[in-house]
Amino acid sequence: MPRMIFVNLPVADLPKAMGFWRALGFDFNLDYTDETAACLVLSDTMFAMLLTHDKFRGFAKAEVADTSKAREVLIALTCETRDDVDRLCDTAAAEGGAAQGEPQDHGFMYFRAFTDPDGHVWELTHFPEA
Repeated sequence: MPRMIFVNLPVADLPKAMGFWRALGFDFNLDYTDETAACLVLSDTMFAMLLTHDKFRGFAKAEVADTSKAREVLIALTCETRDDVDRLCDTAAAEGGAAQGEPQDHGFMYFRAFTDPDGHVWELTHFPEA
């Protein structure tokens, strides 16, 4: 069985967060989704659990980080094409997220980042030679 990853992220408004990710073209595994959590499918082996603040605190046994003042995580995700990177970042900004820094083209790697409505940073990368 391939190794899987589940990144747990606190969200202030679960339906809003789900709408944001659906607008970017992602789906949810409804078997692991209820009124307190939603399983965002990033790939066959990568998932983000979007958790209400109360649910997140129950798992973390700590307060939720204030993403306007600090970063609790940087999430890097590869994309198949440079156009995919641009489309996702542009859609994220149009749907309530925000651009994070400037696009970077290093030849071997194209990179852009955005914050989602809860302030989590998503770094999207395309490796042309990969």
